[in-house]
Amino acid sequence: MDTWDQTEKTAILLVEDDKEIREGIEIFLKGQGYTVFQAADGLEGLRVLEKEQIHLAIVDIMMPHMDGVTMVVKLREKFDFPVIFLSAKSEEVDKIMGLNMGADDYITKPFTPMELLARVNSQLRRYRRFMELLKQSRLERMQGADLNSSEKTETVYRVGGLELHEDTVEVFSDGVSVRLTPMEFKILALLMRSPGRVFSADEIYERVWNERAVNTDTVMVHVRNIREKIEINPKKPKYLKVVWGVGYKIDKQP
Repeated sequence: MDTWDQTEKTAILLVEDDKEIREGIEIFLKGQGYTVFQAADGLEGLRVLEKEQIHLAIVDIMMPHMDGVTMVVKLREKFDFPVIFLSAKSEEVDKIMGLNMGADDYITKPFTPMELLARVNSQLRRYRRFMELLKQSRLERMQGADLNSSEKTETVYRVGGLELHEDTVEVFSDGVSVRLTPMEFKILALLMRSPGRVFSADEIYERVWNERAVNTDTVMVHVRNIREKIEINPKKPKYLKVVWGVGYKIDKQP
């Protein structure tokens, strides 16, 4: 997982094969104070990642040489920063597949600069908080805070063999460490704080994304990804259950 030196400017990787769209987005984001690195396809995007510290990527789905979905699959082998897909309405299947492969959000073309900025800011706020928690937990471990301080206790949620450590941003399933993206962690934390309670997709979206729910397909995809990671048999889940027509819950008694 990356570290984030917040004394530096936030760096965004923009991967888009349309030069006019790419340059227009870059001008707008730079005007908002972001550092922007451009790439015309997935291969170029991966090369930028080898050289630069990136905090968020905006990735088009349909591109020559290497498409956005393939790029994100490779990106997720090393990086946890947020990824926002750009997609055309005709690319619905690719969009859902992309979310399955590790993207955090998507925006459909055509879009307004302010809509894109809202998505970028929202994802970066969550990622920054996630990294702050991770940094704090590492510092406390180095200082032996958990052993030497009687005042501080770690916040841990347990359901059966599933454990979520809120302070250290860790998840374990039957003793095995599970690597979740920041968005997946926030969704699972929401559900595990209230085991047995059913959360609708709209409520999950509004409480995790902190904005009004418009299209909750992304919630469904993230839940599916979480289940693949924490369940021994995702087709017969022990922990993360779907209540058809209502929403999702962490079962009290797995």
